[in-house]
Amino acid sequence: MTRRFTIAAAAAALSLGGATAATAEDWAPRKPIEMVIMAGQGGGADRLARLFQSIIQKENLSSMPILPVNKGGGSGAEALRYLKDNEGDPHIIMATLNSYYTTPLQTDIGVDIEEFTPIARMANDNFILWVSADSDIETLEDYVAAVQAADGAWKMGGTGSGQEDSLVTAMLEEEFGLEFTYVPFDGGGTVAKNLVGNHIDSTVNNPSEQMGFYNAGKSRPIATFTPERLEAFPDVPTMRELGHDLTYSMQRSFVAPGNIPTEAAAYYTDLFKRLSESEEWQKYAAEEALDAEFLSGDALQEFLLEGRAIHAEILESMGEDPAS
Repeated sequence: MTRRFTIAAAAAALSLGGATAATAEDWAPRKPIEMVIMAGQGGGADRLARLFQSIIQKENLSSMPILPVNKGGGSGAEALRYLKDNEGDPHIIMATLNSYYTTPLQTDIGVDIEEFTPIARMANDNFILWVSADSDIETLEDYVAAVQAADGAWKMGGTGSGQEDSLVTAMLEEEFGLEFTYVPFDGGGTVAKNLVGNHIDSTVNNPSEQMGFYNAGKSRPIATFTPERLEAFPDVPTMRELGHDLTYSMQRSFVAPGNIPTEAAAYYTDLFKRLSESEEWQKYAAEEALDAEFLSGDALQEFLLEGRAIHAEILESMGEDPAS
């Protein structure tokens, strides 16, 4: 039976608001702001967070410096506990990805994401099936045949286990009756390097993680997991076009600890709203095939909680028993 996982569509009917009586002018940070990244260095989450920090600095969007810090241990459990343990601290924000859902679902770390303060969703990131440009594989049909011929020895590289890349890998296994040897790495950047180094046979990297190698002619996109073709990859078919209703996306959002002042939440929401309108961000999002639809407040919280529910279903369908 075809597995159909569509994450981004849930937000389509939500408003962009989440209005509050507090305004950005009612609060200002008194010390540098920690930007916690719940992933290792070099991957999509890390690259985006550091881009945001750079734009904030160049555009003078914050009255205090933003200090990125990676806390990717335990598939983001380290970052989630850090946010939980610093409840009420308005000088911490966190860059999220879909392990924001999966890690608390899979491991009892005493974290309920509903308790955190939603700030802003900057984009939904996409997934593409990649092979090395050295490969003879040109089409999805070629790919499936090659994986079948490998008889379980085909190495699919991805970030972590039980996270986004492994979920997409499981989708491929179920849809096509394939068997992979899944090879986990600390970050998407490391995955990309191992693909072009021919240490693994394929990946489902986000576009931004492979773009440098793709532009250098070192990697080849086979199909996207998007409802429609990506503007940055007009010649790459979607899985849906090829007769397989497989879609999946990665949210790129920011949250803060629970119980921070509403004025602080308004400050950060306004900051990221202005960032979302910057020319540099709009250009980057277009070039890196990101769906840059801004979302904040109650609408963002609804989106995040819906994402958690969807991922609980995904994990259950994979035979895993979510912790919550």
